[in-house]
Amino acid sequence: MSASVRSPHRLITYLAFVITLFFVLAVSASAHSADKKVIKALYIPLADHYASLVAYERYRKEMQFADYQLEQMKNWDLLRAYFQSGEVDMAYVMSPLAMDMFSEKPHFRWIGLMHRDGSALAINDLLNEQVKLAAVRHERKPDDKVAKALKQAYESTGRATEIGMPHLLATHTVVLYRYLKEHGVTMSLTPNSGTQVLAIAVAPPKSPSFIKSKSNRAQAAAFEQSLPWADVVETGGFGHVAWYSKDVMPWEHGHVECIALATDAAIKDKRKAVNEVMAYIHKAGEDIEVARAQGGEALEQIVNIVRKHIPAHTREAIIASLDPDLRVINYQNLDVDKPGLKLIMDLAVEGGIIKNAIDIEDFADEGFSRNGFNGLSQAQLSR
Repeated sequence: MSASVRSPHRLITYLAFVITLFFVLAVSASAHSADKKVIKALYIPLADHYASLVAYERYRKEMQFADYQLEQMKNWDLLRAYFQSGEVDMAYVMSPLAMDMFSEKPHFRWIGLMHRDGSALAINDLLNEQVKLAAVRHERKPDDKVAKALKQAYESTGRATEIGMPHLLATHTVVLYRYLKEHGVTMSLTPNSGTQVLAIAVAPPKSPSFIKSKSNRAQAAAFEQSLPWADVVETGGFGHVAWYSKDVMPWEHGHVECIALATDAAIKDKRKAVNEVMAYIHKAGEDIEVARAQGGEALEQIVNIVRKHIPAHTREAIIASLDPDLRVINYQNLDVDKPGLKLIMDLAVEGGIIKNAIDIEDFADEGFSRNGFNGLSQAQLSR
């Protein structure tokens, strides 16, 4: 047979082999994908939840059991309603809000932390005229200066100074309550209570404009928000970071703040997938810690991941939030911390922030610890 005859035959055979191989690989990939369980998680655009974004961008394709999906929510009330509907698997929630949700409908468990520490009090220029904050941030501590300025504002105007919280059922409210209590300043969550401070709900992205509008009317104002919003007002030149929550609530490894929740249904029917997601959140937290220590390109990669999902967070504010010297938020030791949560709960009940204490033993599921997932090898976790 001539070469001119053999060549088309070989070409046809080769093409048939390639097409068959492609089909087999596609079927295999489809079958593998079909084996994965959808894990849909809700988050809010805050530094609190950066580890979830890093886990999603870097590791979702490596996950063997989880089809990891993220949905950003505009505010905490929408997140609460959506999660309580039972239509999603996981949510990342501030601890007092999570406890209140559990009291309302205990269809989920607490399976880990998203970070530790991570919020700050920002004040406007009117308050800082009296406080006179140190120029260097690491020298700013929760002493009595801000408390005295708030007392003075009340004596001068007869009105409570409004301080913005991301939600009234926030860890931030607990931190502020503790600070004010220690310095003899009264706080209420409801207007016309005769207190020196009124905590109000201000959505995190709106907190800079809240400070601006109060300053334009020559009114004292502050907010206690998650990073990077306090850094945004300082880098933007219209407010000042007064102190960080880590100094108000000192705790081994950092105080409890946002926690990871998973529904009972997801834990029962998708346990390996939920476990895998949490394992990679731990890994992502380590990535952030390494990046902030190294700086340079490693940190820029984290910044790019964050800004892909949350463009409102400026590069400057993200880098300031992850300052390795200040360490005002950290993403280590993310296992369930029962004593740490009890500290928050007891203060929240005492301050009237949540109505009732919960049974932490019932609330917590410690089966999702950093070392508790056998489906993910130590080599993968330490890579």
